[in-house]
Amino acid sequence: MPVEKQKSDAKPAEPAPKKEESAARGVIAEWTVTILLLLFGTTTLVQAFVIPTGSMEDSLLIGDHLLVDKLAYAPSDPVASRLLPYLDVERGDIIVFRYPVDLSQTFVKRVIGVPGDRIHIINKQVWINGKEIVEPYVIHKSDYIEYYRDNFPSPPNGQVYPQAIEMLESNVSGGDVVIPDGSYFAMGDNRDHSLDSRYWGFVPRKNIIGKPLIIYWSYDAPTEQFSGISPAHLRDLMFNFFSKTRWARTFHLIHPYELER
Repeated sequence: MPVEKQKSDAKPAEPAPKKEESAARGVIAEWTVTILLLLFGTTTLVQAFVIPTGSMEDSLLIGDHLLVDKLAYAPSDPVASRLLPYLDVERGDIIVFRYPVDLSQTFVKRVIGVPGDRIHIINKQVWINGKEIVEPYVIHKSDYIEYYRDNFPSPPNGQVYPQAIEMLESNVSGGDVVIPDGSYFAMGDNRDHSLDSRYWGFVPRKNIIGKPLIIYWSYDAPTEQFSGISPAHLRDLMFNFFSKTRWARTFHLIHPYELER
């Protein structure tokens, strides 16, 4: 069908902002996977995951039960891309991944840096590519400055894992950690109490399982109750299910926060 030409005095249409396109793409991805889950209920598409620690407070709480979209970051091809809107891993995304130190464990953190980014921290404030970034989701529960944790990268003054030592030796330039190809720098929102990339290095792309999509249930209980099924946990559920379920968090969609470069 021929396209009608614009009048000569009309201004050319401006392209839609990239941010709006990204937001619309994210909404489509979330609801597409949600619908597929309801229709098929298969673990090929999603995986259940429970938050066992407070490293992502207050974005995610201990006892939040999540459905993780396992196809969000899957490599796409011309055919598959028409069926599901695959995404790139971006700054501000919350991801679920296999812990680089122990692949049998699964962690959830927020992506702070992507390949090519230069990152450093000064007095708890994160800088990316020479720019101080705004992180409204971050909480600080310590009112003091800890040398390595809050001024990074710097010589470790406590225990860090070999992967972090290698990162500090091989990927620091001009006072920044430079993120290599195929890797990501992840941190917890509960920034003073998070075991994250500062202590165990980068998240390899191959370790990323997916992105949390929705909180399908949230239960107020301590960490030890979510390490496995125990008689104490079963008794707690039996007597306190309704009173300790965080009903306001049920079916809460989890959204990323776009960090500017």
